[in-house]
Amino acid sequence: MSQELIKLAEQGSVKEEVPQFEIGDIVDVHTKILEGTKERIQVFSGTVIARSGSGTREMFTVRRIVAGEGVERKFPLHSPRVDKIDVKRSSVVRRAKLYFLRDRVGKAVRLKERRRKVAGKGNA
Repeated sequence: MSQELIKLAEQGSVKEEVPQFEIGDIVDVHTKILEGTKERIQVFSGTVIARSGSGTREMFTVRRIVAGEGVERKFPLHSPRVDKIDVKRSSVVRRAKLYFLRDRVGKAVRLKERRRKVAGKGNA
C-alpha cells in the first residue's frame, strides 16, 4: 500500500522526456544556476561513471578533469534544475560503474569510442 502511495506522489515530478545515455558516455549537463534574482545555465561536461536509483530518485555521476584535479558531480535525473543532457560521444564499457577511472591519469582515462550506425546513410 505504501509503495503505491509513493509512486502516485512521485508521478508529478517525473520528467516525460528522459534523455538516453549510458555509462561511459561523454555528456554535457546543462544546469540552471540561480545568482540572486538572475538565472543562468551552466554546462558541466564529462564522462558518466555511474547511475543509481530508480524513479524520481535516479541519479547519475559525471566526472571530469579540471586543472589536473578530478571533479565529480552527482545530478538527479528528474530534477527541474537539470535543463538538458547532450550526449557528445559514446564509449564501449564492460562495467556498470567506472570508479576505476579515479585512479587513472592522462591518456589512461580515455575510453574506446562506440561506433553507432546512422540511419539513412548508405555504405558506399
